[in-house]
Amino acid sequence: MKRLLHTSALAAMLMAAFASAPAWAQTAAVKVEGAWARASVQGQKGTGAFMRLTAPDGARLVRAESPAAGVTEVHEMKMEGDVMKMRAVPALDLPAGKTVELKPGGYHVMLLDLKAPLAKDTAVPLTLVFQDAKGAESKLNISVPVATMPPGGAAPAGHGHGHKH
Repeated sequence: MKRLLHTSALAAMLMAAFASAPAWAQTAAVKVEGAWARASVQGQKGTGAFMRLTAPDGARLVRAESPAAGVTEVHEMKMEGDVMKMRAVPALDLPAGKTVELKPGGYHVMLLDLKAPLAKDTAVPLTLVFQDAKGAESKLNISVPVATMPPGGAAPAGHGHGHKH
């Protein structure tokens, strides 16, 4: 009986320790670097968020969420013949140890039906939802700075392309 109580107490302590450290558990799975969202203007209904993602053990970005937008989707832009096409993708593979760049003119997180314009020098909350090889989902909450160009000041590729939805 004593051993059962000891084991139960130990399990409860471990569960409490893991529950009090969710950021550690979340950030260990996927590294996010260089995140930014493009500023928008009054009346603009959509904009993009961009970043570099690295999953040491591999993962998939299965969705994104933001209270700033009515709809948040993972999108791909690519040339089909002479036409640049954009579409939502069900998931974005993050191969083990390889950095995947979400950038203007390529993969990105699309914020649609904006509830208010995203002003330069503010930040937008974004939740990234990942799935590991076993199918387990994890969420990573980040605060994404809003800017007119990516960190470092270089004009983004595909700058000025319109998102008409």
